[in-house]
Amino acid sequence: MPWIKFLHIAALVSWCGVLLYLPALLFQLARPERVAQGVSPGAPPLPRLLYNGVASPVALLAIASGTLLFLLHGLTGPWLVLKLLAVCVMVLAHGLCGWLLLRLEQERPSGVVAGSLLAGSVAGLAMLAVVGLVLAKPAL
Repeated sequence: MPWIKFLHIAALVSWCGVLLYLPALLFQLARPERVAQGVSPGAPPLPRLLYNGVASPVALLAIASGTLLFLLHGLTGPWLVLKLLAVCVMVLAHGLCGWLLLRLEQERPSGVVAGSLLAGSVAGLAMLAVVGLVLAKPAL
């Protein structure tokens, strides 16, 4: 079933791309200079579209297709547990982005800059861990 693996990889790459872009976009929208210039701190529709229309569906698709691969191929091992832990960290970063987006939409930008840096850094490290663990796993 190579199409399931292709679907998993495509969804994961898409999710990772949005998880790196969204914190940068939120950071840019919440910068103190932007607020000081009189620009409304409320988030424009693009971050909400990215979060609800792209990031969340592809995250669910990546997790569902990965679960299907696990069930069909009977993958096991310590590397898988560590990979799933790294994916959980990515899910937490995803949730943090949603919370930061809500803060911007409610026009409460305090903490969004620091939270965006944290979300982007944590997500990036988790992605590196996933890639490293997948490349280091034993051959099937």
